[in-house]
Amino acid sequence: MDAKELILSGKTALGIEFGSTRIKGVLIDYEGHVLASGWHEWENSLVNGVWTYSLEEVDEGLRSCYSALRKDVEAKYNVTPKTFGAIGISAMMHGYIALDKDDKQLAPFQTWRNTNTTKAADTLTELFDFNIPLRWSVAHLYQRILDKESHVKNIASVFTLAAYMHYKLTGCKVIGVGDAAGMFPIDSEKLDYDSDMISKFDNLIRDTGLKLREVFPKVLVAGDEAGNLTQEGAKLLDESGNLEPGIPLCPPEGDAGTGMTATNSVAPRTGNLSAGTSTFAMIVLEHKLSKLHREIDMVTTPSGFPVAMSHANNGTSDLNAWVNIFHEFCDLMGVKADIGELFTKLYTHALSGDKDCGGLMSYGYYSGENITFINEGRPLFARMPSSNFTLANFMRAHLYSSIGAVKLGMDILLKDEGVKLDLLMGHGGLFKTPLVMQKFLAAAVNSPVSVMATASEGGAWGIALLAAYLVDGKRTGKLEDYLNQRVFKGLTGEAVNPDPEDVKGFEEFTKRYVAALEAEKAAINSMNW
Repeated sequence: MDAKELILSGKTALGIEFGSTRIKGVLIDYEGHVLASGWHEWENSLVNGVWTYSLEEVDEGLRSCYSALRKDVEAKYNVTPKTFGAIGISAMMHGYIALDKDDKQLAPFQTWRNTNTTKAADTLTELFDFNIPLRWSVAHLYQRILDKESHVKNIASVFTLAAYMHYKLTGCKVIGVGDAAGMFPIDSEKLDYDSDMISKFDNLIRDTGLKLREVFPKVLVAGDEAGNLTQEGAKLLDESGNLEPGIPLCPPEGDAGTGMTATNSVAPRTGNLSAGTSTFAMIVLEHKLSKLHREIDMVTTPSGFPVAMSHANNGTSDLNAWVNIFHEFCDLMGVKADIGELFTKLYTHALSGDKDCGGLMSYGYYSGENITFINEGRPLFARMPSSNFTLANFMRAHLYSSIGAVKLGMDILLKDEGVKLDLLMGHGGLFKTPLVMQKFLAAAVNSPVSVMATASEGGAWGIALLAAYLVDGKRTGKLEDYLNQRVFKGLTGEAVNPDPEDVKGFEEFTKRYVAALEAEKAAINSMNW
């Protein structure tokens, strides 16, 4: 069949991912080829000290994204989609959406970006002897209990954003195991929440009357049936009214799981780095780590393999802000510069900078950073009087810094724990400019880094692949079989090996990055306007 026939017959998979700054939808065939796409730009808000999105914004963004995708289909193929083989919903992991028994929102949606859960995370980490990061859903829930917030007594459901939207579309209170691993620790053998830790948590909060399994969604793995699009869900998704109910949905996943899927990094000794508003690197493990590390999250692949994650709350936001300043300067000078071309030129120019960035230092901390144990953010650029202050070094410093915190976590895994990594895949828009970030990342982890042509498709493509796996891919075998044999077969990405001089330069930059964290802390203490 050609693309039009596939769309008319419903032999396609739709993936929609709620990212931090963009909601993106991708329509694919069962081999992973992109047929159409659409997106909706949005941004979180800091309201009363909480990073949040209103749930009205979530609904509006979903409709806008799907409407853009539907119009793309209509423009390209002169048909209006009425059904799909399967749908998948993904979103930023972690956070806290609490509903009562009537599905009414009880408290502001707290995103992964919030770091107001220190006491809860510390208590639970000690209780479980397992790292509970500040952004995990169980930390948010327990902090609300510690703070004696009045809404706790009325909690009937706690969701991540992906699980919440899946619930609205299907009425099914379920979650993919990868996203669930950002709510509560997972037992990778049982592919479920860790039962011993659940017992400890339920005992800890016994006075509230809450039971974790009653309020958290049920855990599913890739390929499991996760419900069907309801009449109400179809109306919510497609404002034109053309979409028919009954379409199956795959388990909702977090952006970590979709990133692993989109880079074919779901088997042991594979890994990927996803760069965006937050930046995280993941390695699928062959065995458990030797000890607990507060800098490292333990999550899973969409199939349940254990994964060690170095997750930085801050990624490219400050880098993007600086590029926008240069764009504004071009406008001031009467130069019509395409923003995409400006990114490419500035990134490429960074290759000519000093290997250690000439003594320049940047912290793109818009919010707190868990890897460096800093609970608030102040974007900061600094240099010594003797630093080599050039445009190339300026851009190189910001590109290094965008993965600076992630590198600290990767150093723990690769150097201290001796985790084996055959190849790291770069993923996300940061890698659209050829070779630049690929070369810098290879230097940061001192390992080969590959970027495929599909890298910029992002997590929406990843969740679309998981939807395709549900409806058609399982006949190929396991998820990794489907990806290897049908999606990534013939897709190659040239691996870049680390340059020894780049490695040496990045190590020097990292030493300064750690040493100058005191300046970031001082900025937090003194800049409070």
